[in-house]
Amino acid sequence: MKSIRLEKDDHNIVHLIMDNPNASANVMDRDFTESLSAAVEQLKQQEFCGIIIRSTKNTFFAGGDLKSLYAVKIEEAKPFFESCELLKANLRWLETQGKPVVAAINGTALGGGWEIALSCHQRIVIDSTAIKLGLPEVTLGLLPGGGGCVRMPRLLGIQESLPYLLEGKQVRPQQALKAGLVHQLVTSESELLEKAVSYIRENSEQPVAQPWDQPDYRMPGGDAKNPKNAQLLMVAPAMLEKKTKGCLPAPESIMATVVEGSRVDFETATRIESRHFVGLACGQVAKNMIGTFWFALNEVKAGASLPAAARDHKTSPVQRIGILGAGMMGSAIAYACASKGVDVVLKDISMEAASAGKQYAEKSLQKRLQRGRIAEDKVQKILARITPTDSNTDLADCELVIEAVFEDRELKRKVTQEAEAQLPKNAVFASNTSTLPITGLAQASDRPQQFIGLHFFSPADKMPLVEIICGEQTSDETLAQAFAFVLQIGKTPIVVNDSRGFFTSRVFGCFTNEGIGMLSEGVNPATIENAAALAGFPVGPLAVSDEVSLSLMSRIRQQTINDLQKEGKPAPTHPADGVIDRMLEVGRAGKAAGGGFYTYPEGGKKHLWNSLEKEFPAKEALPIKDVKERLLFIMALETLRCYQEDVLRSVRDANIGSIFGIGFPPWTGGALQYISQYGLKAFTQRAQQLAEAYGDRFAPPAILLDLAESGKALTDNP
Repeated sequence: MKSIRLEKDDHNIVHLIMDNPNASANVMDRDFTESLSAAVEQLKQQEFCGIIIRSTKNTFFAGGDLKSLYAVKIEEAKPFFESCELLKANLRWLETQGKPVVAAINGTALGGGWEIALSCHQRIVIDSTAIKLGLPEVTLGLLPGGGGCVRMPRLLGIQESLPYLLEGKQVRPQQALKAGLVHQLVTSESELLEKAVSYIRENSEQPVAQPWDQPDYRMPGGDAKNPKNAQLLMVAPAMLEKKTKGCLPAPESIMATVVEGSRVDFETATRIESRHFVGLACGQVAKNMIGTFWFALNEVKAGASLPAAARDHKTSPVQRIGILGAGMMGSAIAYACASKGVDVVLKDISMEAASAGKQYAEKSLQKRLQRGRIAEDKVQKILARITPTDSNTDLADCELVIEAVFEDRELKRKVTQEAEAQLPKNAVFASNTSTLPITGLAQASDRPQQFIGLHFFSPADKMPLVEIICGEQTSDETLAQAFAFVLQIGKTPIVVNDSRGFFTSRVFGCFTNEGIGMLSEGVNPATIENAAALAGFPVGPLAVSDEVSLSLMSRIRQQTINDLQKEGKPAPTHPADGVIDRMLEVGRAGKAAGGGFYTYPEGGKKHLWNSLEKEFPAKEALPIKDVKERLLFIMALETLRCYQEDVLRSVRDANIGSIFGIGFPPWTGGALQYISQYGLKAFTQRAQQLAEAYGDRFAPPAILLDLAESGKALTDNP
């Protein structure tokens, strides 16, 4: 038994100690399954008065072995199913053998860890806010496959269990106690063991059974046939479809497992769960999501895309930063930084403007306070970290300055030079520009090697991604400091090289332009928005264009034209250009201007502008598949061009950035993973079809043609 050892104490209690020798955490891998089987066989031969399941690691149990789940193939479904059933049979023996079993939870128990705990008669946990309990499998395209979909409804009832199963809801110990998930809280590991022993000694004289194994057991709230549940379950599929648009199979499988499992005996329910679990694990969507949201995300945060010199550079946490511009973006960045313990100097042209910027944090914190999500003293601490000012001299001791003014090259030059005159020699200067090349902006700096791009996404306090852009002279030391800062404030950094629009803005612009351009072709606006939703985009291209503002899009296009003219290069054109110009002519610049493609009635729900079809009359309808794939393909192709041009440094940065920053559908695993899972040859052929039908912008780039012909994979190590 490599992952588990058994020890018997002086009270004749067996301690089943989980201690994976090959990792820092216990995981539900093949070794654990085999170790648990061996432990159960050994326990069957022993006399004992109870079992304590505990861990030697900082966490109780980390969950499933994602490496194995990622690798399992459809042809391996039968042995994989049998392995799942073996694991659950052993957990089932533990809870039905008659002696009390206690889960002594000393740390986080998620996924398989929580399923182990659920199979115990008593769950005792250390009361620490660092500990999380729950079943997050749905966020990786899976369902809890170790009994979680069977035990949670039997413990809490169908309705109460669904948030944990369908949303991956995680709770802290206090919340878990209140919800009835755990039985006792303790303050230390010594008390944890003491309480576990006490429970067993008090309950070892008579057979102990789970609530669902009692003769008079009834599922809380009734099973799926109960009228109240039946009413919910009648509308649940439609609610799921509205939320997932059919792109995410895991929630549907979870719902099916819970409903079907509630109407049969426990053992049959666990087999139903295993079948659904194996189907998801062998499916492409789970592999897309595990590959990106687990492996790629962890690699990105570990700095895998950084050059060795930057990765090895030692950095210190930033204590004080300056933010130039207290508009929506600057204010949100200030709040994000202050929330993570960083002192912020928020500078604008007047104290009135700077103070107004601080109000963003005040309003956001008040909402959290009213909802009971933060204490009053913490609110005041965060607000005290933000100092509004109209003077550059207040920047004197800032280690980092983030410029967040309008996308105007001359304005950015002016504020850069004014701020740099006050900064310490080792301070880093970052521009939050979304489109202007960093190398060009760095020309205004006396120290271009300390100049970098930090592109936040709106709203900056909520959006998880920051795009780090290196100019031609940006040093590895500056990159290392910027990367560490992004992690410090709880964001996910991707690193890209310099170009117009970088990666995210360039690809995002393709999405909005494609949607807007379809209007000029006579595609019904509702078709465009609905197709985007059916493809898995969180917001349609017309709605998100209203949020960005058509006037801003027009200004960025004009800035691009001006810059390219200076370079003697022709400016690109797009079918969307005429639509944007017409919308601005009729005074429909977007949401902030009172209306754009959508109308925003006060107190009512937004809806497509009634005159949109009059301005852009509908013609023959396009196949819905074409509309969906035009939006998906145009972003994937432009992402691939960024990779080909070395704007993107890695496939993982492309996939993480496309989902976390610009709303590429999560089920795909990201823009480049979408190409891979579609199949390189099939994707190439489809791109050629779209190019013939809708324009050369869909023509496959050279890198795609080469990969499709050679049979190589689109990976970071092709």
